[in-house]
Formats: sequence, C-alpha cells, structure tokens
Amino acid sequence: MSLYAAYAANLDARLMTRRAPHSPLRGTGWVTDWRLTFGGEQMGWEGALATVVESPGSQIFVALYDIAPMDEESMDRWEGVGMGIYRRTKLRVHTLDGETTAWCYVLNGYEGGLPSARYLGDIADAAESAGAPHDYVMEIRKRPC
Repeated sequence: MSLYAAYAANLDARLMTRRAPHSPLRGTGWVTDWRLTFGGEQMGWEGALATVVESPGSQIFVALYDIAPMDEESMDRWEGVGMGIYRRTKLRVHTLDGETTAWCYVLNGYEGGLPSARYLGDIADAAESAGAPHDYVMEIRKRPC
C-alpha cells in the first residue's frame, strides 16, 4: 500500500470509493506551506483544474488513503498521468498521530484561470463531507469562478 493525500474533489469519500475501491481511508491531515489553486484552463473541461503549489504560511486539508496496488493504475488513469495532465509528488502531512509522507497529484500546467462554479462547489462539498473546518470550506466557496 502507498499513502495518498487527496485534496479538492477527491476529498469526497464516495468518489474515492469509485476510483479506488480497494483503498481504505486512513484519516485526515494538513499539508503546510502549500495551497490549493487552479491552472491548466486549456486542459480542463469546464475551466481550470485544481492543483497544489508551494506557498509558505498556507495549508491544505487532505484525506489520507492507503492505496492498494490494483488501484494505483486506475487513479493515474483517472487523473490523466499518462496524458501528462497531472504528475505525482510527495508531501509531508501533519495528522493527529504525527507527521507522515504521502503522494498527491500536481498539475503539469501553469497556475492561473478560473474553475467552473460547479467544480468549485463540488470541491467545497467534498471538503465539508471529509470534515474540513468550516472556515476552510467557506474560503473555497468564496473563491472566484
């Protein structure tokens, strides 16, 4: 098993059950000195796509999944790794049990562009359902789209 840090729409446990059915949720945590942003508007279907970038003083709420080997390829296909849309990177995640390392997907595109209102709403709903703090969810809901 490898440890995956889900952010944005992948915070939705129902979505992750479809994308990685053999991979259990381990818990949640925070990635510090990174922030949620959007980019690759030309790659998106309805606007810019979610990604993360380094940003001192910022933080991202994540859900941690133990990804089974049989689900890794499926996840990579879903995120467009083979098409060059996303790539994997490793991050430090702070949890109530301490610090751990996990991988996540980072967009292979420039930051900039606006997400669709529907996509932004899906991301905020996913964060809320995953247990993100209210102020974090509200910051997502207030973003321009």
